[in-house]
Amino acid sequence: MAKTVEKIREFRAEAKFQRTSPQKAKLVLDLIKGLRVEQALNTVHFSTKKMAPIVEKVLRSAIQNANYVSQEQGLDVDVDNLYVRTAIANEGPRMKRIRPAPMGRAFRYQRRLAHIIVTVAEKGAVAQSTAKAEAPAAAPVTKKTAAKKTAAKSAAKKPAAKKTATKKAAK
Repeated sequence: MAKTVEKIREFRAEAKFQRTSPQKAKLVLDLIKGLRVEQALNTVHFSTKKMAPIVEKVLRSAIQNANYVSQEQGLDVDVDNLYVRTAIANEGPRMKRIRPAPMGRAFRYQRRLAHIIVTVAEKGAVAQSTAKAEAPAAAPVTKKTAAKKTAAKSAAKKPAAKKTATKKAAK
């Protein structure tokens, strides 16, 4: 059997050195992971987070990269069929700052920066490849394996034996 494996085309965009912590950026990026591009744009557009406009800009850039590359290389990429494959916020360099403190002292703090990376890919190619991979994975359940599973479940449900206080013998 000869398998033809299509390489899934990914298109990415980055926004580096954004003035926010990666933790705050991840809150917005987690909202759009795995969504279709149109739904992701709507989600980010109506989000109230400060990072939402920047994430929207990066997402639109990734879509435009997909459109541009498909035209330049003659690929057949359907922009309506794209989904957000990965959305990552990595830590950038930290800016060290000093805050004045009482009695002539100074407290140091750090301003964090984030690198935001969004990757989009076509939905159709992934769905076909995963459907082929999942089909032979189902194994038949035999009586022995079913008995083992039920025995393990019943053993897990039994409460722990209580320790009883032993009374000292009266002298």
